[in-house]
Order: sequence, then C-alpha cells, then structure tokens
Amino acid sequence: RSTLFPYTTLFRSLFIANDVAVPPGRVVYTAMLNERGGFESDLTVTRLAEEAYLVVTGSAQGTRDLDWIRRHLPAGARAVVTDVTGAYAVLGLMGPRSRELLARVSDADLGPAAFPFATSREIAVGPATVRASRITYVGELGWELYVPAEQAGLVYDELAQAGRDLGLRDAGYYALDSLRMEKAYRAWGRDVTIDDTPWEAGLGAAVRLDKPVPFLGRDALVAQRARPLAKRMVTFVLEDGAALPWGDEPILRDGRVVGSVTSAAFGHTLGRAVAMGYVRYPDGVDAAMVASGRFELDVAGDRIPARAGFAAPYDPGNLRVKS
Repeated sequence: RSTLFPYTTLFRSLFIANDVAVPPGRVVYTAMLNERGGFESDLTVTRLAEEAYLVVTGSAQGTRDLDWIRRHLPAGARAVVTDVTGAYAVLGLMGPRSRELLARVSDADLGPAAFPFATSREIAVGPATVRASRITYVGELGWELYVPAEQAGLVYDELAQAGRDLGLRDAGYYALDSLRMEKAYRAWGRDVTIDDTPWEAGLGAAVRLDKPVPFLGRDALVAQRARPLAKRMVTFVLEDGAALPWGDEPILRDGRVVGSVTSAAFGHTLGRAVAMGYVRYPDGVDAAMVASGRFELDVAGDRIPARAGFAAPYDPGNLRVKS
C-alpha cells in the first residue's frame, strides 16, 4: 500500500468526495472522482492534525493517485504532498481474536469504546511505536499497523510469537480476495473504475454532497441521482458449490445477458463462490427488479443459478467489524 501526506486545508474540500473535516484520529473512506463522477480512486484518509492528513491507497494506485493530487492542486495552493511509501510497512492484523492478540503486545486500551471502528492512533507494540488504524478489508475485527520499515521484522516477530496459541496464520492475496468478496468490498480497477460512479457502485457512503465546498464530480452525481440508475453493482452467491467463476462471466436475468462479472472468488466461510458485477436495465436497477428476476452466471459455458442482492453475503450489518 502507498502512503501520502498532504498538508493543506484545501485538501479536505477540493479532491475528496467525502467529508474529512473530522477530529484528528478519525479515518474516512472516500472517493476521488473525475468530472463525470467516475472513480479516479477510492482510499482512506486519516486526519493526523489540523492540516496534516495520511492517505492510504492501493499498492497499484500510489503513483497514479500522487499524480492526480498534484495535478489538481490549484495554482498558489499552500500544500505539500510527500510519498512516504518506502518509510513504512503495513501489517494487517485481522480476525475475531485480533484484539486479544494485540493486547498481549501493547498496553493500549483496545476496547470498542476506547478504540472504536474507523479510529487511528499511535500505540506501542513491544519496543516499537506504530500507528494502529482500526479498519479492515476482510470483514472481521482488525487493525492495520503502520510500522517504520526498519522495525517491521521486529513487530512481525512480536505478533507471531504472541499469536501462536491463538491460531495466527500468514495470509496471502487470494485469502484476502476471498474474504473481501464475502463482504462485497469493492476493488478499484475491477469493481470501481473511472466509468463507475458511487451511486452505481453502491458506495454512496464515500460521498458527502452537502460539503461546504463542491468537489470535482459533484454536479454529475447530483444529476445522476435525479433519475433511475440503469446500471448498478449486484452481488451474487452461486447455488452450485462446485462452480468457480474468475471474472468477466456473463450475468443473465431470465435468460438474457444483462451484465458481466467484475470480481469473483470462492467464499470459504459461505462454502460457495461469490461474485460481483454490474447489472444494466434501461428502466432502472432497483431492489424490485433484482428480486423479480431469475439470475444465472455463465461459468465456462454452464449457466449456474445465483442468489442476487445488494447486501454483503457475510455479516451485512457489520456487527463483526464494529464489535
């Protein structure tokens, strides 16, 4: 993951679609949009101080996002953007027992009242000081730990030693992809692109239309919200536990192709594959349209029935994430 530090009050109004004028220590998930309202990126912004922000974006987006911010700084803006990717390692400590494990190596109060979801602060982990942000991309309780690069090995060893009897395991990209699919978490470049708006992607929470200063793409979003959405992201749970879609499979409603899969993975918690993709319908894609249709995915020539909906298949109420 790539990390940027912008220093400016302009930052919170011009480039970011959500409201990041929050107290220091709060983490905000937000979009950066183009004039059409499409996603140039989705990322998290942590307010560190009055005019200091930490931006964390996907590892494949860092250079692109840095360029986007720099190109859209207004002339004469008092702003500094510094790429500090190489200075930090990020360790994702996720899972139902992550609080228990982290408490073994830190004296910080990690309880839900003292350290609620979407907060960030510096804590001690063994002999190191790290920034702990309580966010997750896997649909479980967890923290992202931003560790000075020279201490990454030390912190990893502390966690590994403390978590041996708790079932701690290293997890790779495919495990992460499986878990994020069960929670219907979008991935930029696959599920959200420059041609997809927050309304279409089901990410309206990443936007605040009532911000005091308009952001890039706001007018397009206001106009789009005034009419039915002819394209929307839909989540599918396949009924055949042996079917394995990978992406780009046709989506059929009542035998007719209405879209294609953007992401798919086997959901080990659910015991079957999960897919996401945009469904298109001229009269508008809404809950009634989805509920009244019979959906299938064409997986390698076989039409596999699938349950369709807008909610995450796993823990749609976010109870496990926010506990």
